[in-house]
Amino acid sequence: MEMARPVLHHRESEFIDVLAEVRDGLKYLFQTSSEVIILAASGTGAMEAAIANLFATGDRALVVSGGKFGERWGEICRAYGVEEVPLAVPWGEAVNPSDVASALARDPSIRGVCVQACETSTGVAHDVRALGEVVKACPDTLLLVDAVSALGTMELLPEAWGLDVVLAGSQKALMLPPGLAFLALSDKAWQRAAQATLPRYYFDVLKIRHDLEQNDHPFTLPTSLVVGLREALRGIRAEGLEHILRRHRKLAEATRAAMRALGLALLADKAPSDGLTVVRVPEGIDGARIPKLFQELCNITIVGGQDQLRGKVFRLAHMGYVDTFDVVTMVSAVELVLQRLGYPLQWGAGVRAAQEVLAKPID
Repeated sequence: MEMARPVLHHRESEFIDVLAEVRDGLKYLFQTSSEVIILAASGTGAMEAAIANLFATGDRALVVSGGKFGERWGEICRAYGVEEVPLAVPWGEAVNPSDVASALARDPSIRGVCVQACETSTGVAHDVRALGEVVKACPDTLLLVDAVSALGTMELLPEAWGLDVVLAGSQKALMLPPGLAFLALSDKAWQRAAQATLPRYYFDVLKIRHDLEQNDHPFTLPTSLVVGLREALRGIRAEGLEHILRRHRKLAEATRAAMRALGLALLADKAPSDGLTVVRVPEGIDGARIPKLFQELCNITIVGGQDQLRGKVFRLAHMGYVDTFDVVTMVSAVELVLQRLGYPLQWGAGVRAAQEVLAKPID
């Protein structure tokens, strides 16, 4: 409703007041005392801004590549002349922090470690807390964490855990349309930004921080999205971040229990995210038809796998404004779609398993 009001000018006093409240709310959400940079961009823009502001041509970055968005870190590095040192991880598995420690010990010239808190293409949650401990031991190395599908769905404590960059977008657990991106930088990262030599203009975080501290921005923000963000952040603060994380864990547990009750295997069974569940397509089922039938039969939009997982998995989101009823509806849709495709199942088995989890109080 707030986003449907007349569009504010980005320099008028009413919007300046909105921006001031948003800045404070973002610090709460990111659990940081530092300024959170706001960009008019998608989450990929925040990834690019991190590379452009924190590296120099010829620097080396260790890239954890265990999914589509891990690969994106490498693509951005190469575009800016930063040498990618790939650390390949099987899709569906989390990186072993000891492998990161070994890579840094072998090559002390590495200036950054790029990873996802949640790899959205696989549903894996990487142990960024443990990675923070590893990177803390390397004073010249930064830990860059893509939290686009993790912020607001799993615990992230950047300052306590040594996460030098945490970035996100507006379209996941923040419950907004795409179009805004955010970066929270540590003191160590801000010092690097003052020394880095890669070209940047629109994504110059030093310039943006300077203006934000005056409740301003050097460029035109999508003001209606910022107004919507204020409302989302108010809701997050009212519910409380700890309760939000417990709620997401409950929804995730219910979804996973439902899929197992239907005899389905999870891709990220050992390190699952609480923001989404990635399910393996059963043998003999045309995986490409699953998202189409979700739309045709249930008017529900889901997505399948990307690249090497195309046709092999389907992804179920349970983040942001998704509640218990949405999960039950989604599980019911899984049953309907898979039965239509010829998968043998017991009607209601998934729904029952989900409801048994959801009926328990949030811890």
